[in-house]
Order: sequence, then structure tokens, then C-alpha cells
Amino acid sequence: MRVRKTGIAAVIAILVTAMVALFTGAGPASAAPAPAAPAIPALSTPITGTFTDASGGTGTAAGTFTPTGFVADGSNLLADGVADVTLTDSAGRQVGTESRAVTVPAGVAAASCQILDLVLGPLDLDLLGLVVHLDRVHLNITADAGPGNLLGNLLCAIAGLLDPGPLNNLQALVNLLNQILALLRG
Repeated sequence: MRVRKTGIAAVIAILVTAMVALFTGAGPASAAPAPAAPAIPALSTPITGTFTDASGGTGTAAGTFTPTGFVADGSNLLADGVADVTLTDSAGRQVGTESRAVTVPAGVAAASCQILDLVLGPLDLDLLGLVVHLDRVHLNITADAGPGNLLGNLLCAIAGLLDPGPLNNLQALVNLLNQILALLRG
């Protein structure tokens, strides 16, 4: 049985890619100095929104969120960081900027667990003169975990009981993300 955790796998794949990019400048010693590695861009993501301006129109808010750390709150993964936002009113005039420390939910995509992958080859039966021919059959049952998916959550939890490794524990994931974030920040 093989279990996939697509959300965690996606986060880890992105972080591993960033780490590979960070460390690819290092190589064996040579006579000529290696060129300087390109600077890593800030670990920020764009954010947008709207607000009601003083004239009653709809203004826009646009900026970036830069994570500074991750925390666990019960069973929720949260990202601490700084939001830098510029407010523009409905007439297109910039009305202000704001930089504020915020904590936001860091969603991890719902896990998908492979429950059964069964492949049956062709089968020929002769049942007292009734001949039954069955071609190749591939039965693949996958459970999707997430809010409202009671059976999927139950089956993924049962399938996950046998998984080794620290990613079954939210606090271990938080610690891993904070270590990777610290490496990327240098």
C-alpha cells in the first residue's frame, strides 16, 4: 500500500527546489573563483483585496506577505509574517500604505490516500457450459481527506498509521518549515 500526501508533498517539493537552487553554486574547489550566486528573491507572495473608500466606492489593496515563521494552533498550520499593503481608492489615488505583522492560515492541500490498487489479468471461466471471459481489470480506490469527507478522513488516518517519518505530526512539520525558512533566509 502506498500513501500520498499531496499537500505536504507539494510544500516539500517547492522547498527542496528552493534549497537546490540555493546550494547549486557550491562545487569542488578550482583555480578560478566561482561567480557569485544570484541573490535569492524575498520569500514573499502577492496579496490583493478590496475595501470601501471614503466616497463609498470600492478601493483596492495590493501588496505582499513575507513569512517570518510557522506555528501550530491546535490542528491548524499558521504562518507569521509581515504584510506590506498599498491602498488605492476608487478614483485611482493612492490613499496610504501599511506594513503590519500578521498571522494567517497556511493551507496545505487535502491529502489523498491510495487505499487499493488491484490489477487482475484476463480471466476465462467455463461454468458448466457458460463461458465467461473477463479482460484485464484495474481497480484503483483513492480516499480524499478534508473537511466533510468523513470516510476519506477515516481511511486516510488508518492508512497513515503505518507511515514512518515526522510529517504525521503537525509540530514536526512546523519545525521543519521553520528550519527550511531559516536556511533560505541565510
